[in-house]
Amino acid sequence: MSYYGSSSSGGRSSRRVDYGRTYVVRPKGRHLATIVWLHGIGDNGASWSQLLDSLPLPNIKWICPTAATRPVAAFGGFPCTAWFDVEDTSIDGRDDIEGLDASAAHIANLLSSEPSDVKLGIGGFSMGAAVALHSAACYAHGKFTSGIPYPIALNAVISLSGWLPCSRTLRSKMEGSHIAVRRAGSLPILLSHGRVDEVVVYRDGERSAEVLRNSGFSFLTFKPYNGLGHYTIPEELDDLCKWLSSSLGLGRSR
Repeated sequence: MSYYGSSSSGGRSSRRVDYGRTYVVRPKGRHLATIVWLHGIGDNGASWSQLLDSLPLPNIKWICPTAATRPVAAFGGFPCTAWFDVEDTSIDGRDDIEGLDASAAHIANLLSSEPSDVKLGIGGFSMGAAVALHSAACYAHGKFTSGIPYPIALNAVISLSGWLPCSRTLRSKMEGSHIAVRRAGSLPILLSHGRVDEVVVYRDGERSAEVLRNSGFSFLTFKPYNGLGHYTIPEELDDLCKWLSSSLGLGRSR
């Protein structure tokens, strides 16, 4: 089933978005959860699928899509794989709402055909993490920024070295809906960030967590890592595995 934006922007224009190849890592044990994992700018789903396949999480199915190739303002309009257009990787940057909504919808489409008894999550690195956090906001609101209904229920969201898009308007949107606040408060979110990140500065990761908490996302864990730049390390991935196992109840079944 296709909801919104699976092959087009889904926003106010009819601009087509052609996403790249999607890679799937099948669960090695009983299928308890499915997580869509989103790569960073200029990357693809293949590299992350190989890394995720090595994690000791046998009950998770990983879906690793590849973003569309598009001109990116931060690179002077040079085209590369990107989930949305971006001028700078900052919580204060201009938000490409149409691009964010389209990618969030593409992810929801990927999760929409999963079994009803399987828990659903979205995670990502850098720009992929930004889309994951945007998806969390859409889930809480029950709709995309465009007003189209958000079609799935989320059980976990992960941001590694990312930032929160649309941060300036999140709190006011949340305050207008008791349902949104209730959804936000029950959604486990993990934000991990390196203190010496040279691409998405640590303070933007920290501020993203603050805005989310102040907007009602109280089930949130923020983990800083000394000496970590804009990449992942085994310690961070170990913590991610422990958090997912606990948050999704994966340790009780193999």
